[in-house]
Amino acid sequence: MNSPQGSTLTTNMAGLVDGSTAREEVSHIDCLPVYVKELIAGGGAGAFAKTTVAPLERIKILMQTRTDGFRSLGVYQSLRKVLKHEGVLGFYKGNGASVVRIIPYAALHFMTYERYRGWILDNYSFMGLGPIIDLLAGSASGGTAVICTYPLDLARTKLAYQVTDTRTNFRSGIRSLYPQPAYNGIRDVLTSVYREGGIRGLYRGVGPTLAGILPYAGLKFYIYEVLKLRVPEEHQKSIAMHLSCGAVAGLFGQTFTYPLDVVRRQMQVESLQCSTIQGGTRYRNTLDGLTTIARNQGWRQLFAGMSINYIKMVPSVAVGFASYDMMKVWLRIPPRQKSQTVSS
Repeated sequence: MNSPQGSTLTTNMAGLVDGSTAREEVSHIDCLPVYVKELIAGGGAGAFAKTTVAPLERIKILMQTRTDGFRSLGVYQSLRKVLKHEGVLGFYKGNGASVVRIIPYAALHFMTYERYRGWILDNYSFMGLGPIIDLLAGSASGGTAVICTYPLDLARTKLAYQVTDTRTNFRSGIRSLYPQPAYNGIRDVLTSVYREGGIRGLYRGVGPTLAGILPYAGLKFYIYEVLKLRVPEEHQKSIAMHLSCGAVAGLFGQTFTYPLDVVRRQMQVESLQCSTIQGGTRYRNTLDGLTTIARNQGWRQLFAGMSINYIKMVPSVAVGFASYDMMKVWLRIPPRQKSQTVSS
């Protein structure tokens, strides 16, 4: 008599303990506000995507800024040259600043996108739930993220622009053909630039950045959501689907705004470049940068590094979107469209 009751009681107690443990594990995630979960998901996705394509990003910057020794080289030759002179770590030069920047940038980008999207739907319901909402929210969130994190992007570019012959110096003691680096790290870049130009110096090149990111971010989210709507329901959770939609979105978005990215990079490294490259002039604004580059360096320079950017952008945006959607599932963030459809 007592034995079955005792075993039942023991089982119930064990279940209660297990249940409390499970509830405790759930509460650690579920107690977080949704916007905090979105920040975590966006930051993690951005860092993972950026590190994946760091070697290609370094080569792209060297080609965009016409760094000595890389002006006439292709992608493969540039990769070999960096490997020869700087080793494998040379591919990740500036990646520390890039990751430091991309974590808050991507976190703000994705989180504010969700916030702006919800705000538009709440205040302008006549616009419906179509992808145009993603276009507007994506543009606004891209601009917000850029303004908040731009000095870190400036530091990343200046560090990636510097080329040092570390392997030759170490192995044979031969003097390097490249000048000593002007900056030794993120903090050194930020303090030096601030000392020379103040806040305006830290935001040198932000004009073409905003001019490029507003349409690019909007188009990226717009195309991604449009493509997802055309995927059958049974494939909605497929990682391959998220990767494919993200790749196409990044490809189209970047194509339309790439010349502005070239202007931004050249404005960021003007203080490090020889006067012979640009005739000793500084770009006054975005339009002046576009016209001066086309006149002095040729219109092809506005698309310098675009081939490697395609190679980089496809996996970068694809991994970023796919990682974000997967982390949203892991963090149990409510599905956006389903909840809004029900509420409407």
